[in-house]
Amino acid sequence: MKKQFQQSRQPTQGEIQPLLNLYNADQLPQAEATAKALLKTYPDTFFLHNVLGIALDGQRKFEEAIASYRKALSLQPAMPDLHFNLGIALSNLNKLEEAAASYRKAIALQPGFFEAHGNLGTVLQKQGRLEEAIASYRKALAINPDALGHFNLATALRNLGKLEEAIASFQNAIVANPNYTEAYSSLGDALWHHGKLNEAVESFNKALAINPDSASANYNLAVFLYDNGELERAIPHFERSQFSDWRERVLYCLYKTEQYEVFKEKLEHSISTNNTSPFLATLSTHYAVNFGVEDEYNFCKKPLDFVYHGNIEALSAPNSALLAELLSDIKNAEISQRKQSRLHHGIQSSGNLFKRPEASFQKLAALVAETIEKYKQRYAKEDCMFIKAFPKSIEFSSSWYVKMQSGGHLTSHIHEEGWISGAVYLAMPKNKVNEDDGSIELSTHGDNYPQKHTNFPTKTIAPSVGDVVFFPSSVFHRTIPFSTDEERICIAFDLKPA
Repeated sequence: MKKQFQQSRQPTQGEIQPLLNLYNADQLPQAEATAKALLKTYPDTFFLHNVLGIALDGQRKFEEAIASYRKALSLQPAMPDLHFNLGIALSNLNKLEEAAASYRKAIALQPGFFEAHGNLGTVLQKQGRLEEAIASYRKALAINPDALGHFNLATALRNLGKLEEAIASFQNAIVANPNYTEAYSSLGDALWHHGKLNEAVESFNKALAINPDSASANYNLAVFLYDNGELERAIPHFERSQFSDWRERVLYCLYKTEQYEVFKEKLEHSISTNNTSPFLATLSTHYAVNFGVEDEYNFCKKPLDFVYHGNIEALSAPNSALLAELLSDIKNAEISQRKQSRLHHGIQSSGNLFKRPEASFQKLAALVAETIEKYKQRYAKEDCMFIKAFPKSIEFSSSWYVKMQSGGHLTSHIHEEGWISGAVYLAMPKNKVNEDDGSIELSTHGDNYPQKHTNFPTKTIAPSVGDVVFFPSSVFHRTIPFSTDEERICIAFDLKPA
């Protein structure tokens, strides 16, 4: 009986207060040590296990945090906050199914727990379950219409291709929090892709007026300037952002403005610090070919050797049900158009098609992923970082359709944020005037890069309906215009880098 009494003892407020003081002062290692010391005396106090879990979670010791939360829940299984905290730690380890289950338990115990609804939405969005994510975000907002909830809803709507609704939600976030830098920055990006350029710049500038050092606002404004040819103005914003591929973007601006000495110096530094950048490979390869020097970057020195042209039988078979389904969904699904400066006589969808709920897009994503997996195995022994550091899982960071009419074409470009880029062809012009009409041309030169000679290798592919073409994202590609009164429809995609 005495042993049982000892186990059920609880710490006094005087013993707990120093622990709370350490936690509130963000002294997490000390809070961790204090909680562990108290647990030696009071092992069955769920509160101590919870605080220990929070302290561990804050130090990115996620596995230990999960163990602490599970111990707390074994003592108090009906505490919604414990399930919520466990969901956060599981999400941090990308254990998304378990995290979603924890958030749902928290909601079942406390239906008005808006933070749990919101976090569940985030997990569902990461899983690509966009419509379910949107429903969770809307439930959270019905309980508490806060700025973060509107912002998260906007990002999911945008991924689903509902650009106008996303813009409205970003604007709602700003109404809820007029100093929300990230919302102004993301709103600017959405307005830009909706073709409202002046409003986009105004939104970027508002973000920077609130926080001149905002990484996302500086980066988004810089990309806008970069895309609109204002390269000199873009450089300081990229440098201030220190975000994502800002170094490669600066190199691009320097190269395009022919500041070769500064470019060469920064290129050498980038090569020494980053060996897995397709964008850096584009710049390094072009510079090497252009100036007749050795390409020092071993990402993919001969990228045209890694171009794949194949066929997806489910699309090319006579009277293909999948092809008909895809064309119907492209025609009828409510997907906003994205303004694209490189696209002429055509339209492009916004959002990520392969994340949408339509069965046709899901089937196609699986077929393309299967083809890429076989491609990876085929080149497994190649001695370059493009293959050595190939993404372990096939995840599409973006996918969209492009519909072109007579005269349609895309000018030469790369996909800076991909690893592999490509397209599946659903409709192609048949009555060609020239053999290469509607073809895709691939090269190590493009995008009006400065050119000292024309001796750059190219490859032209004339795809048929049901074909798939993909290539390292470092490769320039363009669509050759066609003049007949027909449609050219493809679904393009980018494989997410590791």
